[in-house]
Amino acid sequence: MTYRLRVTLLAAAAVAVAVVAAAALMYVVVRRQLVDQVDTTMQSTAQVAQELAERALRGPGPFFRFSSSVSGNANIPGQLVTASGTIARADYGPVSPIVTNEVKQVASGDRASFTGDVYVTGTDGHTYHVRVYAVPLGSGQALELWQLMDAVDATLDRLRDILIAVAAGGVALAALLGFLVARAVLAPVKRLTGAVEEVARTRDLSQRIGASGKDELARLARSFDGMLAALEMSLRQQRQLVADASHELRTPLTSLRTNLELLARGQPTDPEERQQLLGDLVAQMERLSTLVADLIDLARDEEMPFPVEDLRLDEIASTAVDEVRMRYPAVAFRSELRPVTIRGVRPRVMRAVTNLLDNAAKWSPAGSAVEVSVAGSEIVVRDHGPGISPEDAAHVFDRFWRAPSARQLPGSGLGLSIVKQVAEAHGGSVTLERPNDGGARFRLKLLSAPH
Repeated sequence: MTYRLRVTLLAAAAVAVAVVAAAALMYVVVRRQLVDQVDTTMQSTAQVAQELAERALRGPGPFFRFSSSVSGNANIPGQLVTASGTIARADYGPVSPIVTNEVKQVASGDRASFTGDVYVTGTDGHTYHVRVYAVPLGSGQALELWQLMDAVDATLDRLRDILIAVAAGGVALAALLGFLVARAVLAPVKRLTGAVEEVARTRDLSQRIGASGKDELARLARSFDGMLAALEMSLRQQRQLVADASHELRTPLTSLRTNLELLARGQPTDPEERQQLLGDLVAQMERLSTLVADLIDLARDEEMPFPVEDLRLDEIASTAVDEVRMRYPAVAFRSELRPVTIRGVRPRVMRAVTNLLDNAAKWSPAGSAVEVSVAGSEIVVRDHGPGISPEDAAHVFDRFWRAPSARQLPGSGLGLSIVKQVAEAHGGSVTLERPNDGGARFRLKLLSAPH
């Protein structure tokens, strides 16, 4: 069953229930009104008869001198019933089948009155619906009035047929309207489905639905467009990463292949040149290893792997300073580390801090100092190198970007990109500042651990 069919059936069912309920309620109300009219007429007739009977009892003369009929109303037939069920007097002849036990109880004084329906089968085999009303009239007697309900029943039968026809038409109309409403409501869903299928078929993430409006379906379409845009950007970044990584890997691999081919041919023959060649091989291998490690870090998922724990940022900074100091013995490191606790993943935070220190040390002239401070869930790394030009400042966190002056220095161009990724994954940020007296200052801000 399709979703459109389910919506159509649900809409039709809802309207059908409402129409049938309204029709049934109308039938009950009309029936009640018609029956009440008959009951009211018999009750008023009985009340007049009781008043006339009481007046006759107080004066001289026979009991029924007050009227030539039992009911006193030519349109309402009646009969006088005793407690034993005997009909003492009747209009148009006695009708014994309508003398029920309830009527006898009224005659004997056990009930104040009785109103009910009695069904009598005539000699013609037809079942007659009779409405009866009985009230006490004198001692040990009851006045029973009755009315044939054939006209009322015929009216109700016609009304029932009309209501059934109206209900059936209402259900059919509800089904048609439900179909039209479902088609109109699900039109945006159909367009969305078509767009999804087209994207799945062509793998073209540039397609957009371009829905307008403020309803739920419009929001869904805009969310889908946003998802497609994010996927398109992610795919573009992945392709760019592969292209950039291939370019960066080609240089050390080409150098390694060339040097190894020279060694395979037994060249160079000079021991000193041969030693330089071997040193270049080791340097290229280190560069390749660093590049592969950076690529692995950069390709990790945006979500941080567990465990996320409370970390002492000052202790991580101290460990990173000791590690980088060994690689750059000509650079002095000045640390001012205050105790700070953050929430994060230790290896990732350590890598980001190390990359900042490594970048600062790489650009620091021999004998200069790198200043490191930790305070308020933030680590600041300042170098006194050549600094970063305004046109280069916007690209320092881009993947594989390297300043023209850094082409000859070791590195992959991924270090600061990894710092940015770690900062954003931890809910923090990293910014670059350009001090007036030269050099560069990086601020890595992370989330403090709750107290």
